[in-house]
Amino acid sequence: MNNKIAVVGGGAAGMMAAVQAARAGALVTLYERNDRIGRKILSTGNGKCNFSNENMNPSFYHGSGRELISGIYGIFGVSETKRFFQELGMRIKTVNGYLYPASGQAATVLDLFRYELARLSVDIHTEQQITAVRSNGSRLLVEAGHDSRSYDAVILTCGGAAAPGTGSDGAGFQLARQLGHKIIPVVPALTALRCLEDYYKQVAGVRCDAKITLYLDGIKCCEERGELQLTDYGISGIPVFQISRHAAYALREQKRATVKICFLPDLDESVCDKFWQERWERQSNQTMEMLLTGLVNKKINMLMLRLAGIKATEIAENVSASARKKLQKLYHALAVEIKGTNPFTQSQVSAGGVDCREVTEKLASKIVPGVYFAGEILDIDGICGGYNLQWAFSSGTIAGRAAAAQDPLF
Repeated sequence: MNNKIAVVGGGAAGMMAAVQAARAGALVTLYERNDRIGRKILSTGNGKCNFSNENMNPSFYHGSGRELISGIYGIFGVSETKRFFQELGMRIKTVNGYLYPASGQAATVLDLFRYELARLSVDIHTEQQITAVRSNGSRLLVEAGHDSRSYDAVILTCGGAAAPGTGSDGAGFQLARQLGHKIIPVVPALTALRCLEDYYKQVAGVRCDAKITLYLDGIKCCEERGELQLTDYGISGIPVFQISRHAAYALREQKRATVKICFLPDLDESVCDKFWQERWERQSNQTMEMLLTGLVNKKINMLMLRLAGIKATEIAENVSASARKKLQKLYHALAVEIKGTNPFTQSQVSAGGVDCREVTEKLASKIVPGVYFAGEILDIDGICGGYNLQWAFSSGTIAGRAAAAQDPLF
């Protein structure tokens, strides 16, 4: 007799879990609170769906489940994901290791899932808010309002708390708590940072190559380089996204979070003084605005002068040695104080979730037999670059196959 399985959550992990469980012979019902499945996937990669990355390493992930990555990806990793989509008919484009559908459309990924779910006769229930999952002897009850249905296994793939408008509003954490699972505190991740200073409107809209370093209570935490985006409230861009989870947890713990920005990341520290000395000497008879032209974006130059207390019209050779030194330091280590992150509504993913020490290597609950987890509901989050979707596909596969077999070690 085929196992009856409920998948709660119709995102990337849920769709993959449903497909893999059905392929393994299970009778699958997929519950989604929205009016359609896969809504969040349409916004990934700016609508182009960066679904994985050929440069894969467990160090690109954070959380209590980081040690699960190697084993799970050893079973279903990047190559298996590529093969999965290729067999469904998708052509794949690779850009510097980043994997996209060749169509350039996230809708391609969603459509292929929809067609495969239909082919496998997965029973999809949309606009269904699951209120509880309960153990009833050897069976599990899935409750939606006054309706209750019985299953052999349940896979929770309800997502995290990021982008709640797509249905990922943290409701899955409550279901996990009801089952007795511990939830690691959930914070926004892959998001912009809001800063304390009052000058951001002066440079809003500027994009530039920069190196940023995060300090927590004065201790260096991490460093990233890439295109920094300056907004009217603080800093954004991929390098900021990469450090945002660390800043979010630090602020939650009431630690002081500061970022030092280097606007001249290609200028080695050992040649820094020589570089500046030559610039001063070559253009010393010019105004400071003229001297700095071509160094970085003009708006940044004007801000650096303001912060150094130097007038743009001042002749360079008249600037004091102390003012020069202050200006140079600002270009190489502008310190900004973080007062918060953008909210979940403006975050790509959330960090935190179900404590992975309470699940097996095949993502089965150690607390309630027959319950499995996959995707962002677990305390695993990756950096930008397709890593979170790869986790959704890999974990969905492992949970789907294990639930169908009703053997956490299949």
